[in-house]
This record gives sequence, C-alpha cells and structure tokens, in this order.
Amino acid sequence: MPHTSTEHEVLAVVFQVGDVQSRTPALNVLLWQRGLDPERGKWSLPGGRLRADEDLTSSVRRQLAEKVDVREIAHLEQLAVFSDPGRVPGVRTIASTFLGLVPSVATPELPPDTRWHPVSALPEMAFDHAPMVEYARTRLVAKLSYTNIGFALTPREFALSTLRDIYGAALGYQVDATNLQRVLARRGVITPTGTTAHPGRSGGRPAALYRFTDSHLRVTDEFAALRPPG
Repeated sequence: MPHTSTEHEVLAVVFQVGDVQSRTPALNVLLWQRGLDPERGKWSLPGGRLRADEDLTSSVRRQLAEKVDVREIAHLEQLAVFSDPGRVPGVRTIASTFLGLVPSVATPELPPDTRWHPVSALPEMAFDHAPMVEYARTRLVAKLSYTNIGFALTPREFALSTLRDIYGAALGYQVDATNLQRVLARRGVITPTGTTAHPGRSGGRPAALYRFTDSHLRVTDEFAALRPPG
C-alpha cells in the first residue's frame, strides 16, 4: 500500500574520542536506548521530528540539548538524507543526518538511557542507524585528511602525543606523532603555543603544547589523503 503522508526527522551522529589518557583511546558515538516499541531496547541516534517552525540545524541542536543534554558541539554539519520508504515502520519518515563532534575533554551530563559506545563495537542498533554511523565515520576520516576538522576533537591545547592518539582513534590506525606534526604544521593547521605541559609523575622533559590555528572548518589541502602506514 503506498504511503499517503511523509514525516521528516533529524538525527545526529555525535563522535568523541574517549579514554585519551589510557593506552586504548577510542572513537565513541552517542546513543540512547529505546524504551518503547518499535525496536524497544535497541540503541538509536539522538534526534526526532522536525518541527514546522524550525530549520534542520536548529532542530538538531535543540534535540541534542533537550534530549541528551549535549551542548558542547565543536562542529556540526549535515551529512546525508536517508529516504528508503521502508526504513521505519508506519508513516514514511525521511531522515536528515548530521555529523557532530565533541572535544575529548568535554564531559556532558548524559541521561540514564544515553551513553557513549565505541564505533568499533556498536550494540544492536535500531532501524538503519548503524549505516548512518558508518557513513559519518567515513566522512570524518576523509575530512581529517584534507581539512583542519581535528580542532573539534582535541582540547584547546595539547601535546603531540595527545594529537596522535586522537587522530589514530578517529582514523582507525596508529599514527606517527612526528609525521603528523610535520604534515599539519606544513599546512598551517597547528601552531606551537610556546608553553609546555605539566610534568607527569615519571618526570622527564615536559612536552611542548600546540593548538589548532583556527577553530572553524577550512580546507587545507583538497587533494591530501592520510593513509595507514606500510
């Protein structure tokens, strides 16, 4: 039976690199667990219906703030439209998806039904939300190569080891800190602050601190591509 009406929802794929101070930093995605049918108990991307009086960006920001209390979005961009007629049961619903990035040091107060999950080990996902996460991850990996989008994942100031771990977690493979620093410095993406980190318990020479030159998205080398070693 053909659909007689269409609704529009807005969904956010929000990434953050967690456990940066550990040996296993990971790219995490924000998910909430459905408490009602359909797909009760499965995990979903935050979002909801687009109101008649708002545009897509206003809608996704509102819903992230109201539903999962995430307000520290350092970067937000529209991704893709998912419009398969059978993607959800009931009324045909078109989904506009967004990529959101949260700095590694941000600690939003999440509701009990919401948590960060490693992208590499997603739980059972509702509807077509898993492909949306993969699409967003692919977009992030590509933009790490040819833009300065890393600014949205890092602290304001960072050591090269922290930058290496964040890029490695987002890209999905180990990154050499010296090579990364050389590439990003040559493109004018990162700048030394002239200060050093506080020495750790083990002592040693304090690490030099860097910052991103800009805190807004810009293309740095449209033909660049970061690749795994070997």
